Amino acid sequence: MAENSPVGSYTEWDPLEEVIVGVIDGAAVPPWHPAIEATVPPEAWDFYRRNGGGGFPQKQIEAAHEELEGFVSILEGEGVTVRRPDPVDQSRSFGTADWTSTGGSSHTFPRDIALVAGDQIVEATMGWRSYYFATHPFRTIFKDYFRRGARWVAAPKPQLTNDSYNPGYAAAKPAAPSPGDPFPDATSVITEFEPIVDAGDFMRFGRDILVQRSHVTNRFGIEWVRRLLGNEFRVHEVAFMDDHPMHLNATFVPLRPGRVLINPERVPELPEMFAGWDVLICPEPAIPADQTMYFCSRWIAMNTLMLDQDRIFVEAQETELLRLLEKEGFTPIPVPFRTVNTFGGGFHCATLDVRRRGGLEDYFPQGGDPLEPPSRTGRSSRHGSGAS
Repeated sequence: MAENSPVGSYTEWDPLEEVIVGVIDGAAVPPWHPAIEATVPPEAWDFYRRNGGGGFPQKQIEAAHEELEGFVSILEGEGVTVRRPDPVDQSRSFGTADWTSTGGSSHTFPRDIALVAGDQIVEATMGWRSYYFATHPFRTIFKDYFRRGARWVAAPKPQLTNDSYNPGYAAAKPAAPSPGDPFPDATSVITEFEPIVDAGDFMRFGRDILVQRSHVTNRFGIEWVRRLLGNEFRVHEVAFMDDHPMHLNATFVPLRPGRVLINPERVPELPEMFAGWDVLICPEPAIPADQTMYFCSRWIAMNTLMLDQDRIFVEAQETELLRLLEKEGFTPIPVPFRTVNTFGGGFHCATLDVRRRGGLEDYFPQGGDPLEPPSRTGRSSRHGSGAS
């Protein structure tokens, strides 16, 4: 990492020093599209069809705003520097030469739009047309970091024409995911026409970075990131039992070296490289089954954020998860975030940790095949009580 760079983050657990936190103000309902259908809960489909391009209920916006500001106050109280994106009215229409969109979505979840690898910021491409300009509210911050010494690069801007989408993905979906191939190519709503990457599909473990192929990240995009990061990082594609994959942070969450929190419905076995790691199984989420969830499932409850290797931000009502983490030697920090969960993210989604105190470490000295499939071994005997 460059000594004069304000950006430097290699893991999800080193002591947090500077972070970008999103804002909910100005959020709009994305217009209906096959890419939306593939990822949001079916019970929300009618809402998108009726309200695409319009606004979310104002009371929910206000409640989520209050939760985000409370979270920021806690971070700043812990000595963490917090940056916020520029205000944007997401309801404004836009388009390209090939298509138009009645509006955007939000700039609430910076984790989705950029990957921080060491001192480098890598802007994602985003597979939703409504997210085409999702990185722009963060450009003021990125330009500041670059001027102060950080590296900054953006993935190729996608065309997102009809060639980028597979309208027949639902018909190709198998009755149940297969352990050997839980997400066949034909079942993805995005094709391999061009590189498409959502940074929420990546998790950092020092020199090793995990990524899953999903409805918003294709193999073309994974290979682009792998070549960009070159010899400094090893990028491993992993696959879990999720037939509507979008982002890893409600499936496989690193806590500290040697320990991970997993979704028991999606992770029947660990990737081979994690053999010997301790596994905590996330308890059933406390989010009520009838709560409105616009973008994700109730498993967003496991979308936590490490302040350091001991302290972890957890939604205040997730009593069982709080109890499990405390029992396992962590110091949970309960923070109200339930309304933010409704909009599709938790603490990890709502943040982009641009600086953590710590250097580049190798937690998997054996390296390994960059395309390791899930293994039938690797579960530790130390399990917690037992799920975007």
